[in-house]
Amino acid sequence: MLLPENRKPTHPGTLLKIYFLDELSLTNVALATAIGVTPKTISELINAHAGISPEMAMRLARFFGNTEGFWLNLQMAWDLWHAKHSAKAKAINKIKPLAKSALDKHDPALV
Repeated sequence: MLLPENRKPTHPGTLLKIYFLDELSLTNVALATAIGVTPKTISELINAHAGISPEMAMRLARFFGNTEGFWLNLQMAWDLWHAKHSAKAKAINKIKPLAKSALDKHDPALV
């Protein structure tokens, strides 16, 4: 998956709001009722105060007729971009990669 380097990805809840709720003239309450969650859950999601869990991805995919992977990939892009731009990323970037030759010596199945 290619992540945008010059900007953060759009939060999946924002995409849910713009491309699904608004386009289909659905309210938060109507969606919440249809997929068995509270309106607060939908509100938190579309306001980027919550993310897409695997369970929510299943609910949304079932209702909208797309896939769980669609929703989870949106969330993963969001999470990964934020992880790459966090304070911890600097420490992670200091990790020295294991050389391929070291892998060859230990377990050929790893390469």
